[in-house]
Amino acid sequence: MKKIILFIVMAGFISPVFAQQSSLIVFSENGERFQVVLNGILQNAEPETNVMITDLIAPSYKLKILFEDNIPDLDKTVYFQESNTQYTYVLKQNKKGEYVIRFQNSVPIAQALPPAPNQIVHVYSVTPPATTITHTQTTTTTNVSPGVGNNVNVNTNMNGVNINMNINETNVSSTSTTTTISTGTVHSGGQTSYVLPGYDGYYGCPYPISDQDFQMAKRSIESKDFSDSKVLIAKQVLDANCVLTSQVYQIVELFDFEDDRLEIAKYAYGSTLDVGNYFRINDAFDFESTIEELDTYIINYRW
Repeated sequence: MKKIILFIVMAGFISPVFAQQSSLIVFSENGERFQVVLNGILQNAEPETNVMITDLIAPSYKLKILFEDNIPDLDKTVYFQESNTQYTYVLKQNKKGEYVIRFQNSVPIAQALPPAPNQIVHVYSVTPPATTITHTQTTTTTNVSPGVGNNVNVNTNMNGVNINMNINETNVSSTSTTTTISTGTVHSGGQTSYVLPGYDGYYGCPYPISDQDFQMAKRSIESKDFSDSKVLIAKQVLDANCVLTSQVYQIVELFDFEDDRLEIAKYAYGSTLDVGNYFRINDAFDFESTIEELDTYIINYRW
């Protein structure tokens, strides 16, 4: 018995040392700047052209690319089939001009080249980096000042009348002042262009679907007669949009069976903006065991 206890204790000390980890490199072929979101959590606060993320212990991650320019976001599930390996993906345009994510190569971490001198290495974190939202305000001031007056005397001999003309020059100058005003800090899993009123938690995606588009999507799900079809449409909506917890709740409520509700609740977590409110989804379930299973899923998803 003592030997068994000793073995368990030793295993507890040894296992962290031999933890299986991988790293991920994503770079843009043409130098576009972007941010990386893994499992709904932003990893680099500032857009970069080459992002390296280390200490990845899960066998797969849901990857989202947020471009700095007006380029559609990209989504892909990346798999790390071999541990202690560095995986590289490239962002490029295909023959149709569409941006895609392509696997480039993989190499054991022990054999990988060291990061370039200007490469920022990000250690995978379940806490999104804080991003400060700023607004730039430009004020233009116009100054008008009198210049030097020039007197021009014009003498004419028109019926004995002497005409004097005075010409004054005026100087006009313009000054522009630019002021940057900080309005707060948002922990965001995506772009910080949207702030949900009254919410101070983590952001899992950049900008929520409009209420009009959501109602159309909801009607599309509702119109299906079979549960499998409803699940398929719901997943298509969630793959293509960022949603609020309240909207997830409405989608979950469209399903009659507990298993379907749980499946959609799990699937929607990675596409939810206000993930800090996700506990409200629990009210959609009838059984405590379902709530516990969703909670376990969310914990594993974050890690």
